[in-house]
Amino acid sequence: MPKRADHGPGAASHIVADQSEVAAFLARPETHGAEQVERIDTHAAMVFLAGERVYKVKRAVDYPYMDFSTLEKRRQACVREVALNRRTARALYLGVSAVRRHGDGSLALDGEGEIVEWAVVMRRFDQDGLFDRLAQAGRLTPGLLTRLADEIAEFHDGAEPAGSRGETLDWVFRENAEEFGEYRRLFPAARARRLNEATEAAFRRVKTMLDDRRARGLVRRCHGDLHLRNICLFQGRPTLFDAIEFSDRIACVDIVYDLAFLLMDLDHRGLRTEANLVLNRYLQAMGGFEVLAALPLFLSLRAAVRAKVSASAAASQSEEAEVRRLSAEAKDYFAAAQVYLDAPPARLVAVGGLSGSGKTRLARSLAPELGPAPGALHLRSDVLRKAMFGVDELTPLPQEAYQAEVSEEVYSTLKTRARSVLAAGHAVVLDAVFAKPQGRLAIEVVAREAGMPFTGLWLDAPEAVLSGRTAGRRGDASDATPEIVKKQLAEETGTITWHRLDASGSPESVAAAARKILGL
Repeated sequence: MPKRADHGPGAASHIVADQSEVAAFLARPETHGAEQVERIDTHAAMVFLAGERVYKVKRAVDYPYMDFSTLEKRRQACVREVALNRRTARALYLGVSAVRRHGDGSLALDGEGEIVEWAVVMRRFDQDGLFDRLAQAGRLTPGLLTRLADEIAEFHDGAEPAGSRGETLDWVFRENAEEFGEYRRLFPAARARRLNEATEAAFRRVKTMLDDRRARGLVRRCHGDLHLRNICLFQGRPTLFDAIEFSDRIACVDIVYDLAFLLMDLDHRGLRTEANLVLNRYLQAMGGFEVLAALPLFLSLRAAVRAKVSASAAASQSEEAEVRRLSAEAKDYFAAAQVYLDAPPARLVAVGGLSGSGKTRLARSLAPELGPAPGALHLRSDVLRKAMFGVDELTPLPQEAYQAEVSEEVYSTLKTRARSVLAAGHAVVLDAVFAKPQGRLAIEVVAREAGMPFTGLWLDAPEAVLSGRTAGRRGDASDATPEIVKKQLAEETGTITWHRLDASGSPESVAAAARKILGL
């Protein structure tokens, strides 16, 4: 549960008071009536895991960005941490306790006596439920990530607009540029200069759009440190904890810049498919596709910050193996920061075919590999139709929801959203039946007008395959049945000029054929 803040070097040169007596007291099992106490140290806190509780003491440190130099400031920080984190993790954050000195000089938790320190008190949870450990174990399932994206969207939707507290992000890359110069062995001057110049140019391109988002209240008091280690599975629910309490500058940001830390963390761990799922689910709930224009910048900034933090950590280590590990990590993040800005071009891919042909499976497979990281936005007609009627994806719709005029509205909205995504320089995969020639042509025109490459993929399969798949489908947004398949087969689709793929085989073989067409 420790804070691993993204800014600043190790704590040693910034310590302003001796807390060793308090640390020794909280580290003793008899203090808590526990069999043992596990201690975790960071530059910002001392954390003591004892029995069913966790006690987190702010270090007596004074940084330019974080001042815990007095007892009162540490008390305020503890109170603030509990209040802010109860927005997302009320069951975890139990309150604030005082460490007091009795008349005989001994220390005790709460009770009577002079207060010598403050501690945040949390409910302990299974460390194997931390999302970074779940990632390492290969347990970040699509269902779990979908629920996580929903939790973040709900949190951001209700977060307090930052108003005058929110700052533009230029301070982040200017601070990064300064600190890269302190670690020239890891970040060569020429490469650092290239990254700094590319970052500043990217910021200038999107500044007007970001200012507009701020004016619309989309710069909010967010989490500020939203990576996998600050998310846990608690009582069966993805839970965000350890939000930044000490800096408005770090926490009051564009909501998608907050999300970008998680996306970068997943992507850096080789989990781009998972990052793509989270991005798609989040934007499905929140909208605002214009912000995709800033996503390469957001991801780059997050990677650059991690690069300098790892470099700083490496510089403070005494063990050579740890120095090498953190130095390599810093270099990897630094390289990633440049790669995010050197984003591949956008494109539009449309996947069509009758119900049961495997459109959604193919679209999901292709999306992470298309365009800028973490891949294309996947727009699906079935999901959009459910949203238009205000129901959950898995709630069946009545037959009137599939009347021609409704379908026309669905396809019109798909086109509008595709235009927005392409205008932001991001790739998009459209997933719909596209049975009518005019509908297929209209999508091609969207790409042509945007000046983007277009590829249409049409999935073919025999009626028996289509009917069998629709009959066996569970837990999906599609309401298609074998009867609907039969009706679709009786309708005229016109000449299909898109690339035709045999979809009767395995999903892997269909995806391989599609990737060959797309040059992936």
